[in-house]
Amino acid sequence: MCLAVPGKIKDIYERGGMRMGMIDFGGAAKEACLEYVPDAKVDDYVAIHVGFAINTLDEHEAREGMKLIKESLDSEV
Repeated sequence: MCLAVPGKIKDIYERGGMRMGMIDFGGAAKEACLEYVPDAKVDDYVAIHVGFAINTLDEHEAREGMKLIKESLDSEV
């Protein structure tokens, strides 16, 4: 089983010949490769797995995923 975390693309750029982006995960931003989602654009939501965007999400899907992750983390405390 794998976990993909939803995030919002804040910036797109090229690094080392690869399409990359800065992804916002509800306040924390990390870089991810966007090669697998060539049609994704700034303000789109994507699912990130081990540093790679593996698909695009609509806003509802992304928010639901973020909510489930938050609930899971909150229940651990």
